[in-house]
Amino acid sequence: MELRDANVLVTGAGRGIGKFLLENLQPDVHAVIAADRDRNLLDALGSLPQAAKYEMDVTDPDLVTRVVRSIQSEHPGMNVLINNAGIIHSEPLFNLLSKEDKKHSVANWKKIVDANLSSVFYVTSNVVEQWIAAKQPGVIINISSISASGNVGQTAYSAAKAGVEAMTRTWSKELGMFKIRCACIAPGFFDTPSTRESLNDHMLKKWEKSVPLGRLGQLPELLSAVKFIINNEYFNGKVLQLDGGLTI
Repeated sequence: MELRDANVLVTGAGRGIGKFLLENLQPDVHAVIAADRDRNLLDALGSLPQAAKYEMDVTDPDLVTRVVRSIQSEHPGMNVLINNAGIIHSEPLFNLLSKEDKKHSVANWKKIVDANLSSVFYVTSNVVEQWIAAKQPGVIINISSISASGNVGQTAYSAAKAGVEAMTRTWSKELGMFKIRCACIAPGFFDTPSTRESLNDHMLKKWEKSVPLGRLGQLPELLSAVKFIINNEYFNGKVLQLDGGLTI
């Protein structure tokens, strides 16, 4: 798909990676569509006056169905979905130092899996339904994480991202006959506000030293990966690991 023909829907577009992708794809694609659960963040996207903005909590399946139908009705050319929405969470399976329940919180397990895994299923199933009904070819790009391989202290988050990668491979096999491609990007440690919120300075320096390239990833490098997947009609069913050579 040529970038100029892409009409891109980005979930979790109000901040962080989603906002960066939305802002920096806009000059090269036909149109961008922002979805976020926070209306205030959507309204604050002042640098994107032409972007369509939709309030959508991706963990609410009924709401997702309604909003995706509205998007397809109002923007029938939407042909690229970037499943970016999600939240990072660190919590070990068993915390010996905890003064209360030492086991991983069941509530947090459900919250993280819903936000990072179920949400991708809800949005994609509804988008694909609309694409197939309209005989619309499309591209699905799921944002995973290096943690999908299993990161200490991230039971729920790692499990959810591993599930995203499994769904990516499954959907690429199921949807190819409809000219719908599905691929995934698994970033390592990138220099983003969410990374700096979730890791203290000591941990950041530790990971920087662990990366063979000796630094965190930069968002323009992630943008290049997104453009590559949109452009390359033969890239399908694979996870593009963008981690500077780091393994965890």
